[in-house]
Amino acid sequence: MDVSNDNSLISEVVELRNKLTNSMAPVELKESTMRSVSRLERIAKWGNYSSEFESVDKYVDWVTRIPWGVLSKDNLDITNARQIMDSTHFGMDMVKEMILDYLAAMQLKGMMKGSGVIATKTESPTLLFLGLQGIGKTSIAQSIAQAMGRKFARISLGAVGDVRTLRGIPRHEMDSEPGQIVKALARTGTMNPVILIDEIEKSSQNVGIHNDIMAALLEILDPEQNSSFVDHYIDHPIDLSNVFFICTANNLGGLSAALLDRLEVIRFTSYSDQDKEVIAKSYILPKVFANMGISSDQIQISQEVWPMLIRPVGFDAGIRQLERNISTLARSAAREIISGKPIPIIVTPENLKHYVLPDQGPIS
Repeated sequence: MDVSNDNSLISEVVELRNKLTNSMAPVELKESTMRSVSRLERIAKWGNYSSEFESVDKYVDWVTRIPWGVLSKDNLDITNARQIMDSTHFGMDMVKEMILDYLAAMQLKGMMKGSGVIATKTESPTLLFLGLQGIGKTSIAQSIAQAMGRKFARISLGAVGDVRTLRGIPRHEMDSEPGQIVKALARTGTMNPVILIDEIEKSSQNVGIHNDIMAALLEILDPEQNSSFVDHYIDHPIDLSNVFFICTANNLGGLSAALLDRLEVIRFTSYSDQDKEVIAKSYILPKVFANMGISSDQIQISQEVWPMLIRPVGFDAGIRQLERNISTLARSAAREIISGKPIPIIVTPENLKHYVLPDQGPIS
């Protein structure tokens, strides 16, 4: 018998015990998990190795990575929130006003508590941002998290064909692991992050499986149910009531009526050419220049060029093609600067084709 190996195994089991003991996991979950650890400890003392070790080690790791009871402090300053959202997004007044209303309600609740008045829990609205690609649904969700001072996590449901992606795979099954909700909590390190569930209408169109995914989303997003959400891997209730959930969808075609009944749908309209010009000049161009280390003294774009950059071939509701066009232009101009061409580089309708190729969209 190799005593050193025995001692190593015992020390690893003791480390698991200490890790679990020092965690903030609920008492019932600690007790049930500790029984598995104690079993490993008994086996190790007899000098035997158990194949259960890897399974228990992985389970303890996930149980202790969940930030039980950890809540980040909310920044409810409405003026600050307005400034952050305005600095990152042009327009979107309806979305911004709803977020400011929500922050005001939370702030009022805190004032009532401070004055001794009993206030009921203010539930986060479950928002559904509805609109075509590229119009800012994901980025406005990130700005909301930034404005509130909360961590942000994104879960994409595009082409998800198995409800276990959300609910987790039970411990006794092969490839067992937690679902994306638990992983998002572990990544952010708090129980009250902003979690974006992206493209919820693009989950599997298999009717049976799809219905299961809709049922799981209903439990996750419904404030009446999500305080005791059970991930099949962790197999213990997890309180999701402090999470601010935001969903996105391009259309409502694949969503169940029960789920829609619990979501506040906010429609994102297409940008007008005038909106795109403001966004291009005030948001995209400064960001592109900053990322490439270019100053406005080095590259100048004449006013007549903007309509040619803004209007791509075909319909584009969002700004992704516009951002690609500006980035392409900036890279082409940067190469001319590096090659020794006198600055400033002035882009005009006559020379635009040297910076953005016709088949990229703006010139036909």
